Amino acid sequence: MADRVIAVLGATGRQGGGLVRAILADPSSGFSVRAITRDPDRDAARELAARGAEVVQADLDDMASLERAFAGAYGVYAVTNFWELFFRDAATSAERETAQARNIAEAVSRAGVQHVIWSTLEDTRSLMASDDTRMPMLQGRYRVPHFDAKHDANAFFDGLPTTLLYTSYYWENLILFGSAPKRGADGVYAWTFPMGDRRLAGMAAEDIGKVAWGIFKAGNEYIGRSVGIAGEFLTIDEMGRTLSKVLGIGPIRYDAVEPDVYRGFGFPTAEEIGNMFQVYRDFEKEVVGLRSIEEARRLNPELQTFEQWVASSRDALLAVMSGAQ
Repeated sequence: MADRVIAVLGATGRQGGGLVRAILADPSSGFSVRAITRDPDRDAARELAARGAEVVQADLDDMASLERAFAGAYGVYAVTNFWELFFRDAATSAERETAQARNIAEAVSRAGVQHVIWSTLEDTRSLMASDDTRMPMLQGRYRVPHFDAKHDANAFFDGLPTTLLYTSYYWENLILFGSAPKRGADGVYAWTFPMGDRRLAGMAAEDIGKVAWGIFKAGNEYIGRSVGIAGEFLTIDEMGRTLSKVLGIGPIRYDAVEPDVYRGFGFPTAEEIGNMFQVYRDFEKEVVGLRSIEEARRLNPELQTFEQWVASSRDALLAVMSGAQ
């Protein structure tokens, strides 16, 4: 009998790539992987093909291409890239992400897919009254657009055989967004966040893909369910102490600022990220309560701690922290 096909969006990205690699590493599972990408000729796509993935071209803005890419697939891993849209046109990024999710859901329905995992986040607007002034509304109607738009898109998957997968802050953001501590002229490493002493729900992006693999392997058990996952819940000070210990550097100074100060720093994502961290700070109980480290580890026994992730990312972290990239 032919293997059941799992079609993976974002196959050359963080979450999707983690799932593709997990499937390829489990050749006796009875599943095969179809890696979906806009550009099959890019190096990352060619590498997946060389490892045994079926690489297929599709674009999230083109529902017909998605329907072709999902044809004959048992499962679909559905993920969108808000930040790619944000850096194209920040003002419409949430609206465009929602439209892409609608295309995915419609293509899943038309292709008769038996299990779709939608990578999503919670509605931060539900955590406070509409007239609450603690943080600004962005893009007209969102508190944290890259959270709220994904939540709005959950509705498109109603009636489909879906698992809603609530993910967490990528530890890779310390590298990708350059938010790791930086060494100052005095030789002291420091970083700035509007988190106070509250815990951040975080995990390695690779582990999100591995959790998704566990969900697909579990079959119907997770259809119709919401699953929230994290690797650890850590304060910024706890993260700093781990970085200092594992990387063999001196103490890291944490400059805690108020969210309004952070939003005023002026870099392109300052308002969006400032609101996100304020949600993590002001609603720690709700954010942490939605996510389970134990469930993540049950689905992915190789779930990394922050300390393990730092050790595996040592060179990249030190390069960012020293200003080498």
